[in-house]
Amino acid sequence: MLKTLIVPGLDGSGPDHWQREWALNDETADIVEQEDWARPDLAGWLHTLEARIVEAPGAVLVAHSLGCALVAHLADRPAAAHVAGALLVAPAQTLRLAEARPDLADFRLMELKRLPFPSILAASRNDPYLTWPEAEAHAAGWGSALVDLGHAGHVNTQSGYGPWPDGPVLADGLRGDRPGRARAWRWWSAVPGVPGPAHDVGLGLN
Repeated sequence: MLKTLIVPGLDGSGPDHWQREWALNDETADIVEQEDWARPDLAGWLHTLEARIVEAPGAVLVAHSLGCALVAHLADRPAAAHVAGALLVAPAQTLRLAEARPDLADFRLMELKRLPFPSILAASRNDPYLTWPEAEAHAAGWGSALVDLGHAGHVNTQSGYGPWPDGPVLADGLRGDRPGRARAWRWWSAVPGVPGPAHDVGLGLN
């Protein structure tokens, strides 16, 4: 059974976060738990992630916020060969974030090297931690398909996200039967009160 490895960001995504909801409702999904979510440790967190990847070859990674920076550091690591793809949701601009959080110094320079596996970057146009132009730059650097989530904040509990039904649809696209291409999917706003016209999107992941 192919796994989904869910990679939270700083503080580990609270109990009402869509990542926790996903893990509770999907028997193939596991949270990659870190020893101390309040004390970011790039080397330690990366070691834990790599160990889980090796245990679950062919897994799709689903990262949020600082977790996206962690996944980005897999670019030149041997464990990347075991990853089927990655869904990167609302990455944080770590250079700016580290100015307010000195304990994030190790994450300060997020890798923008092309990822050696298919990836989708799902970004919001009013994310306080990443501007839309920055999202476009990150997608270009990582070689990711870019999905516009509209005005969805940081795609977290504070933005209105508990369950996020679009997430598993995107992750399933990374398991598509054509290598290097995610299946088309239908997007709508998942946040109550935030309209989003539905449209079909074909995600090229060359």
